[in-house]
Amino acid sequence: MFCLATASAAVAADISYVPQVHGTVRARWELDTRHSDSRFWVRNARLSIGGYVAPSIDYFVQAEFDSNNDHLMLLDAYGRFRIVKGLTVQGGQFRMPFGVESFRAPNNYFFANRSFMGKQMMNYRALGAKVVYSIPKTPLTLEAGAFNPVSLHKGAQYTHTMAFAGKATVKLPEGWNLSGGFASIKPDVTRSNLADVCIEWNGKHVYLAAEYMYQHYVHDRYKDAHSYVAFADWHKNVKWGVFNRWSIQGRFDGMTDQYQLTTGSEKFNFKRNRATIGSTLTYTYKALHADVRLNYEKYFDWKGGDAVSDCFVTEIVVRF
Repeated sequence: MFCLATASAAVAADISYVPQVHGTVRARWELDTRHSDSRFWVRNARLSIGGYVAPSIDYFVQAEFDSNNDHLMLLDAYGRFRIVKGLTVQGGQFRMPFGVESFRAPNNYFFANRSFMGKQMMNYRALGAKVVYSIPKTPLTLEAGAFNPVSLHKGAQYTHTMAFAGKATVKLPEGWNLSGGFASIKPDVTRSNLADVCIEWNGKHVYLAAEYMYQHYVHDRYKDAHSYVAFADWHKNVKWGVFNRWSIQGRFDGMTDQYQLTTGSEKFNFKRNRATIGSTLTYTYKALHADVRLNYEKYFDWKGGDAVSDCFVTEIVVRF
């Protein structure tokens, strides 16, 4: 009872109509080792506002400056109600509740570039609603949602079909987590059903994760696709100048030939595999999180010609 009262008091202390403002900037330099070409790039420039306006009601709005198209792009905009303990209802625009890789925000990336799974396989934000229920006295959390099937730019149109997604997460003893999910999307003429399973272990100095995703195209329009990622992160606290954490990462990820479904197009992605190694120096203090990261990416089984080359990437990430 005391813990519940303390938690309620903590939430009450955060209630304000003055929004909390946060931002993320990722600036990088890339070197194409095959052609010796290089470039500087602002990969992400995001701003968000949010906060609690009542003990059980909060909101979140996030936008990004798109460096490719030179405009401001709305990413998330939702309100959330906590109906009873463990049960929340959320409506608006946000990521569909499916997968683990796709939910990592830029300030939480372990590597400079997302896995193929997180970028090509299931990179979907949508307009809709979802329910999240953490079952009391159990380690199980369930999520389920229904969404408009088309892209965000045409998301307010009336339609005869919908998209769906659901996810279950179990927090096991000794730092283990297990999750699985199902999603069904139809951005245009093709409906695709996806299944996902992920296992994670978070130890004192090591974080391990492995995830597999399967994509089936209804009526066998295309050949089924598979994607996989496994990585390890070793980290320790340090006192090296401004930095207070050092980590080393290694990853292997890949995918088979796949069609990425979007409104108005069905982009074909060639089969590929990649190995990535890297190291990160981090400074954290309260809400501030800053990384200096160096990665090397080696590609295998790439059938798309010179479209992708092995590369070095170094970047600075600041989240405030």
